[in-house]
Amino acid sequence: MRVSIQGVKGSFHHIVGEQYFDKQALYIECDTFSELVETLKNKEADMAIENSISGAILPNYALIDECNLQIEGEFYLPIQHNLMAINGQKIEDIKEVISHPMALLQCRKFFRKYPHIKLIEGTDTADIAKNISNKNIKGVAAIASTLAADIYKLNIIESSIQTIENNFTRFFILKNKEEKTLAKTNKASIKFTLNNQKGTLCKVLTVFTDNDISLTKIQSLPIIELPWEYAFFVDIIFEDYSCFEKAQKQILTYVNELKILGKYSNNR
Repeated sequence: MRVSIQGVKGSFHHIVGEQYFDKQALYIECDTFSELVETLKNKEADMAIENSISGAILPNYALIDECNLQIEGEFYLPIQHNLMAINGQKIEDIKEVISHPMALLQCRKFFRKYPHIKLIEGTDTADIAKNISNKNIKGVAAIASTLAADIYKLNIIESSIQTIENNFTRFFILKNKEEKTLAKTNKASIKFTLNNQKGTLCKVLTVFTDNDISLTKIQSLPIIELPWEYAFFVDIIFEDYSCFEKAQKQILTYVNELKILGKYSNNR
């Protein structure tokens, strides 16, 4: 199996791949989500993994929609951030820490104890660890996974430095075509656009309630071609698949467009 990941080996996307699939998969490293999407469109990969929390999820939702990708599953990964540098370095030796902006934000409380360390925003956590290792850079540390430390032979100076102990990130498993709906399906990601009638959104949400469907997330994104109009991206959970089918038919009365981005099993 060929799996595209955003980032390099040792990234949290890579960890999700190994846990969701297996370690024998061929991992295709992508710098950006746009590049990752292209690997699916060009059939260079069978699956892709997208971080749906710490990344820019709304533009990514738009890309998933635009390229007709399917969300095949979700995976919640406990995120443990570790401070690492080349062997022999202690925290007193570290002058700069480079990492993804979200990783820095999630560890900011830890660094209050070390005002001499300058925090610098970078890209992929594991890629920074790789660069420090390859160039044998002293005085600079990365925040990354233990897998990254193992792969790139870095020494972990401090473990689990994130502020919130139960720190989870949600990942999407993406595919370039829809598969047959599984019997265990109880969650869906959908997109809809509304007509301009008053109270339409309220009516759509009432349809979910009346069919015993729970919303776990709702976000809106401006439609570039239509000023002041929005697309809504919604995640829903249901116990009975027939209730989901019934709700789909009822919603069509109130929306201009309804699109199913994916049907999968709730993994939370």
